[in-house]
Amino acid sequence: MESHGRDELKGPVLHIVVVGFHHKKGCQVEFSYPPLMPDEGHDSHLLPEEWKYLPFLALPDGAHNFQEDTVYFHLPPLNEDMKCVYGVSCYRQIEAKALKVRQADVTRETVQKSVCVLSRVPLYGLLQAKLQLITHAYFEEKDFSQISILKELYDHMNGSLRGSALEGSQMYLGGSIYLWKKNNTKFDFYCLQVLFYVSPVNRLVGALMTVLSLFPGMIEHGLADSSHYRPQSSVSEDPTLLESVSGAEDFVSVSVTDFSSESEWETLDPAVLDEGPQEAAAEGGETEPLLDAFDSEPATPITVQPQSAGGQGGVVQGLVSGLEEDRYGLPLPVFTKGYLCLPYMALQQHHLLSDVTVRGFVAGATNILFRQQRHLSDAVVEVEEAGVHVQDPELRKTLSLTTADLRFADYLVKHVTENRDDVFLDGTGWEGGDEWIRAQFTLYLHSLLSSVLQQDNERLLADYGVPFVTAWKITHNYRVWYSNKHPAMAAITPGHPFQGQYSVADVKLRLSHSVQNSERGKKIGNAMMTTSRSVVQTGKAVGEEARKTAALTHRLLYNQRSRPLVVSRENAALTHEA
Repeated sequence: MESHGRDELKGPVLHIVVVGFHHKKGCQVEFSYPPLMPDEGHDSHLLPEEWKYLPFLALPDGAHNFQEDTVYFHLPPLNEDMKCVYGVSCYRQIEAKALKVRQADVTRETVQKSVCVLSRVPLYGLLQAKLQLITHAYFEEKDFSQISILKELYDHMNGSLRGSALEGSQMYLGGSIYLWKKNNTKFDFYCLQVLFYVSPVNRLVGALMTVLSLFPGMIEHGLADSSHYRPQSSVSEDPTLLESVSGAEDFVSVSVTDFSSESEWETLDPAVLDEGPQEAAAEGGETEPLLDAFDSEPATPITVQPQSAGGQGGVVQGLVSGLEEDRYGLPLPVFTKGYLCLPYMALQQHHLLSDVTVRGFVAGATNILFRQQRHLSDAVVEVEEAGVHVQDPELRKTLSLTTADLRFADYLVKHVTENRDDVFLDGTGWEGGDEWIRAQFTLYLHSLLSSVLQQDNERLLADYGVPFVTAWKITHNYRVWYSNKHPAMAAITPGHPFQGQYSVADVKLRLSHSVQNSERGKKIGNAMMTTSRSVVQTGKAVGEEARKTAALTHRLLYNQRSRPLVVSRENAALTHEA
């Protein structure tokens, strides 16, 4: 066993792990480098209790239905000095008969394995790109005892990535904001119980991380405390039991013994919260309300060309949040104090949805059992249909988009649709591209934060939705942000980027949004589409019949000119030769 000193531990990669499926034992760790347990060998199946779900995360549920897949997952820290551990796993399967060396425990026709990287930094896309190549080469060996390539991967990654700055291109490599339409992303301000659902896992984690990337600094610095949960010993974690029950209510586990009082979570001094950072906005001079802005035309929205996320300067340690923040106090401390972010949840983690120590979550799942238990989630994001389903009518009203929000969404959709070809063909433009979209959301959030700092800001906040802003102001992430001073906010113009007077175009936007997002509207839309198809089909049929009739008439007329025509029976003597 090779020893790895303290200097090597400074690299971003903690472990390279291989997880396989055993026909009797299920998913298990087959190899780890360095060993997951310090006193064990590389081939030990043992792993820390905090990481007991690692095999089920690295080799996802239903993986046998796909030839290959990619998983992003989060593991809890092993000690107080650690933060969230970011996992990237590449799964593949191969026919057993294709193996050059077939081990004794290979009894099935296919062999399923995952190679995963456990990292201390969220370099999802970059790790995935490197890991996919190594996984392909590892399987091409057709001899899984050849582990030298995995050790070389560990050394290469820590050598090439040590000291790497967390830049947007490394975070988002491989991800694209292709699915964003006019869906609501306001729920992440609350960090309610939000469940993403789709299969396979690579689509799931891609969609979830895409949404998180819209919030400035969230992926780079906002997930450090997003996986602080305690694994539970419960019958609900037995997959054989879960598969045997038909009712969803039978396997809900509530951890009463781990109940924590509200005072343990809320650590802010109310006196600090009452001070407010109004002085920060005043450092650059008194900011007058921009009343003239409300007279602008919606056709020319009040917006600027914001800089990309990478040009916002350095980050410092937040005094209250504990996260690394930029000059504007971002990322918002959403995933702290018991709020989880789990890009992929294994079925064995189902009990976390009802654990009283978990105050909220944004999680992804591919198993239908998660989707069936809608009462455990405030919102379900159906990635396949690009829809957000909110069950509670009051919450749905609070999260509803304002007219200014709809203008913002329509502006993004049009630019993405119209400029996508140019962005990807010539490679020189950025308008309509992923970084451009993230920059627009950065502007949106900056403007919202600037608006809440203004005095007499009712008109400014109305464009964001008064119920939404009111509810957001009582959340933990807002209170932490508001308790600090952020001098850079003085340079941000308050007010919604798309504020303005109402117009006929706004009525059309609202009608279109209502039809697309309400159940009744969807039914009407489907009925209209069915009717439209029927009309088109009927029109085609009528047109075809008319064409045939016209052709027949033309043929008859032509024949009448080419042969004798009898005028009448009564006057048969009178004929006309054509």
